[in-house]
Amino acid sequence: VQLQASGGGLVEAGGSLRLSCSTSRRTFSSHAMEWFRQAPGKEREFLAAINWTGEIRYADSVKGRFTISRDDAKNTVYLEMNSLKPEDTADYYCAGGDSYGPIEVAPKFVRYWGQGTQVTVSS
Repeated sequence: VQLQASGGGLVEAGGSLRLSCSTSRRTFSSHAMEWFRQAPGKEREFLAAINWTGEIRYADSVKGRFTISRDDAKNTVYLEMNSLKPEDTADYYCAGGDSYGPIEVAPKFVRYWGQGTQVTVSS
């Protein structure tokens, strides 16, 4: 399963970025999708998830600043990131599981990973 993440870049503190993650999976609409990030020297952490019913979860660290959404017609999940802070600097990863599987907030239970896209927030 290929998950293709894009949209990272360099942004000033307070700025915004939108990450995208697309896949060719024909069953995309039945999959929970997640976003994680990993900063240098730190463990990979859960950020946000959305499942096929529209259930959404956020980590406390990004609640109110980040918004996850999906477009099943485009087989794409998005992460809109606003009010970015230098501590948001990390590699960002999209992730997914099997059809009708649960939202996974622990990286060790994730089935499929996209490649990372780097986000750098300057102060």
